[in-house]
Amino acid sequence: MLQSERSNRHEDENNADILLVGHVTRDLLGETLESGHRLGGTVSFAAVTALRLGRRPSIVTRAASHADLAELPSEVDIHLLPSATTTTFANIYTQEGRIQYCYTPAPPIKATDIPVHYRHPNAVLLGPLVNEITPDVASTFGPNTLVAAVPQGWMRRWDETGRVHSKRWESAAAILPHLDVLVLSMEDIDNDLSRLDPVFQFLSLVVVTEYRDGSTIYQRMDDGNIAETKIPPRPAKEVDPTGAGDIFATSFLIRLQETGDPVQAARFANITASFGVEAQGVHGIPARSQVLGYMERFPYPAEE
Repeated sequence: MLQSERSNRHEDENNADILLVGHVTRDLLGETLESGHRLGGTVSFAAVTALRLGRRPSIVTRAASHADLAELPSEVDIHLLPSATTTTFANIYTQEGRIQYCYTPAPPIKATDIPVHYRHPNAVLLGPLVNEITPDVASTFGPNTLVAAVPQGWMRRWDETGRVHSKRWESAAAILPHLDVLVLSMEDIDNDLSRLDPVFQFLSLVVVTEYRDGSTIYQRMDDGNIAETKIPPRPAKEVDPTGAGDIFATSFLIRLQETGDPVQAARFANITASFGVEAQGVHGIPARSQVLGYMERFPYPAEE
């Protein structure tokens, strides 16, 4: 199917199912722009995850051409906004953690860029990478839409060499009131849980991923206290950790929308992401039946 047909074939549908907003990226296979690349970005991993879990993903993104989207499955509904460049990343993994470089960031995505027929999906995931989603996007969606975000791209800056560093999330107060759940990693908050304190002024549900240690659900209770629920990991034989957080966030969002239960959603997401890291790129992302089969064999909480 031609890319132009892929981009427009759902234009007459009234509603999307799972909407994903953010830049697709070129992820370099080496450390320089001369290296080869593969498709990356939160929305790319999220789209494949949603498909494998039996849902219908739609993407709103910016990239230089349809050629940059060719690795996405043909079932993904794509709304491509024009750009002279495609956002490009180099990810270097060391014993001390990941080092990132950002090159050629594409322009922002604004509320007016979201087509009308995408504004009432069952669920939406905002996945900024380079601060490209403007604050007005979060308030665009209907009251019955479950809205989640992975905020890493609002918490990044890069220097003249492209080296990525963390920064304060300046637009948080404009975005958080319009979210239902925030999913982020310990890396995003520099391993400092106190950085979540301001978030609970706006949100009652936050999920923090903890790499090989699973994830923790933080819920603000009626009395104002924060309850913590630790969700254990599925042991994995890691091959490629890139995209694990995006796989987690998407599968958590989907299962939360289906069940309303954040504990079961986090367990489901832990398992999905753990399978995802056991192969290169998106090739390890499991089917729904594989995840549910594991959950049935290893129930949580474990039976005594």
